[in-house]
Amino acid sequence: MSKQDIRFTEEWKKENEEPKEIPKKEEADALPKAFLASSKNILEKNQINFGKTQMTKRLEPSLNWKATVDFKEHKSLLRDTQEEKHGGRLERAGPPVSPGRAQLVRKSAEKIEEILSDSSSENEEDEEPPDHRQEANADLPSEYWQIQKLVKYLKGGNQTATVIALCSMKDFNLAQETCQLAIRDVGGLEVLINLLDTDEVKCKIGSLKILKEISHNPQIRRNIVDLGGLPIMVNILDSPHKSLKCLAAETIANVAKFRRARRAVRHHGGITKLVALLDCAQSSAEPAQSSLYDARDVEVARCGALALWSCSKSYANKEAIRKAGGIPLLAHLLKTSHENMLIPVVGTLQECASEENYRAAIKAERIIENLVKNLNSENEQLQEHCAMAIYQCAEDKETRDLVRLHGGLKPLASLLNNTDNKERLAAVTGAIWKCSISKENVTKFREYKAIETLVGLLTDQPEEVLVNVVGALGECCQEYENRVLVRKCGGIQPLVNLLVGINQTLLVNVTKAVGACAVEPESMMIIDRLDGVRLLWSLLKNPHPDVKASAAWALCPCIQNAKDAGEMVRCFVGGLELIVNLLKSDNKEVLASVCAAITNIAKDQENLAVITDHGVVPLLSKLANTNNDKLRRHLAEAISRCCMWGRNRVAFGEYKAVAPLVRYLKSNDANVHRATAQALYQLSEDADNCITMHENGAVKVWLTVKVWLTLWFSPN
Repeated sequence: MSKQDIRFTEEWKKENEEPKEIPKKEEADALPKAFLASSKNILEKNQINFGKTQMTKRLEPSLNWKATVDFKEHKSLLRDTQEEKHGGRLERAGPPVSPGRAQLVRKSAEKIEEILSDSSSENEEDEEPPDHRQEANADLPSEYWQIQKLVKYLKGGNQTATVIALCSMKDFNLAQETCQLAIRDVGGLEVLINLLDTDEVKCKIGSLKILKEISHNPQIRRNIVDLGGLPIMVNILDSPHKSLKCLAAETIANVAKFRRARRAVRHHGGITKLVALLDCAQSSAEPAQSSLYDARDVEVARCGALALWSCSKSYANKEAIRKAGGIPLLAHLLKTSHENMLIPVVGTLQECASEENYRAAIKAERIIENLVKNLNSENEQLQEHCAMAIYQCAEDKETRDLVRLHGGLKPLASLLNNTDNKERLAAVTGAIWKCSISKENVTKFREYKAIETLVGLLTDQPEEVLVNVVGALGECCQEYENRVLVRKCGGIQPLVNLLVGINQTLLVNVTKAVGACAVEPESMMIIDRLDGVRLLWSLLKNPHPDVKASAAWALCPCIQNAKDAGEMVRCFVGGLELIVNLLKSDNKEVLASVCAAITNIAKDQENLAVITDHGVVPLLSKLANTNNDKLRRHLAEAISRCCMWGRNRVAFGEYKAVAPLVRYLKSNDANVHRATAQALYQLSEDADNCITMHENGAVKVWLTVKVWLTLWFSPN
């Protein structure tokens, strides 16, 4: 050793006199390995085996080590992206990068681009949780150090010692974050994932049991993905051992809670394999005849459905499930009486029903009947997911009719009385809202006393419940009997109180409900007394186009049924100027609703004079060249009403609004024909406008629709 020390000193002095050499590729590749070794082994190897260039490299502080370690141990997509952004600065600070590492960086950059482009198809944002590391001087419980000792046995023991260590580790409370991070901090995750790649079934089972428990932690989930654990778990799904399949599927269900994990499952063929797990024995639907083998098949199918439930939050995965034949298998499993099976099955259907293709397939497989049947279950979670699935599917009229025909409206109405479980209440009220779009369903809800219950839910409820309750009342109040019922139950005031909220969907639904109630004069008096019209008018300033449009539609019945509508409108300072300026919007729904409101405002001569001064004529004329029939109808009505002041008829001709109106007569919408006829009648009192109509073929078109218009205006 003394000779080696003398030799080392001489070589070190000689090396200082020579120019430094660029480390070779083999030397750069050896750096991470040497970094992970113990300091004692490094010193011995440096003194005996390593050459002078390597020793010189050891003594130099290198930022390249840090970059390498950080790159290999990145924790998430966000951290990957940040590392790529700062990679150039780190590389310039250290020695030149080896070709292999440069290629790795390029591949990683390409992968990040793919991830960012693919993530646009998903509808929810995944936030990166902070990476908690245990402080060295922190007061840690004894379990932390005991688990770290067990991990060391996992690393160095034989098969028997490994199994014993896994069993001992499973005895700890792995739901505690301290225990979870203890496994990670000492490198236990790498060991557990490596055990999945062995041929020993016991080791695999023990490892998966631990991974299943600790993967509830968001940080651990990302670590598992970073270490390449998902592809190994996907491969285990092909194992003949049912216990392994179940554990792998359950662990995938826990890990696939964020985009990158769901994408990894799909890219490695996991969706197809998970769908295959659903194909359990036919007899599993009858528990009285189930053998142990069938019970295991049911458990495999349950775990597969659980994993698909997590993966189905991605649009691309939904399509992959459908193409793999998942819908018929889910429909078959929905007939089982196993509640623990039904919850993930219905949960998967609920997620997928947001897509139109799935809704059509759900109808074809007659799934609605089973969803309605399970509404009568005693399991609150199952009731919640069934109601949510109906909510997603009830966008279609045929589905709404099926819910009614299979007796689903009565259990929905009865579930409104249980308000303790807010998640279930939100799902039930959502299903009632969508089903209320059909008038036949509204009649049934009135029979089941659901409207009175809905009015009672307008206060002291979370926003997700209020949105659905108000949406359901807005649909129900399209009928006179229900408007009277809402007023008598005291529903007008809580509805008006909700007009001061900030939730966009809630505001859209509230304005629709208030507008529906305003059709009844007595309800309109209450709305006016509660200052509801002013609140509706103030919503015209809302930045969201849907809220603006809904508020403008609600103002129409308010103006129609107010006792002194003209004076009420004029008392809003700047209100008329505001509504005229909304004609500059690019949103067709906003334009149509504002035109309808202007039609009602212009019935008062003073208000018509004011909006004329604010330039309503040129703004209406500018909108004339539109192909939207809804906008055409209300625009023609507004022009017809505005012609009744001063020289507005002449002004419409000067602003080129007459010729486009003639073309409206070629529309297939009867309401457009009626409104256009009224507008042309008013404009025809000006001779120049008559010439313009004739030049644009108004006479020929008029003769074409004359017979139809006669039938339209006929009293019979």
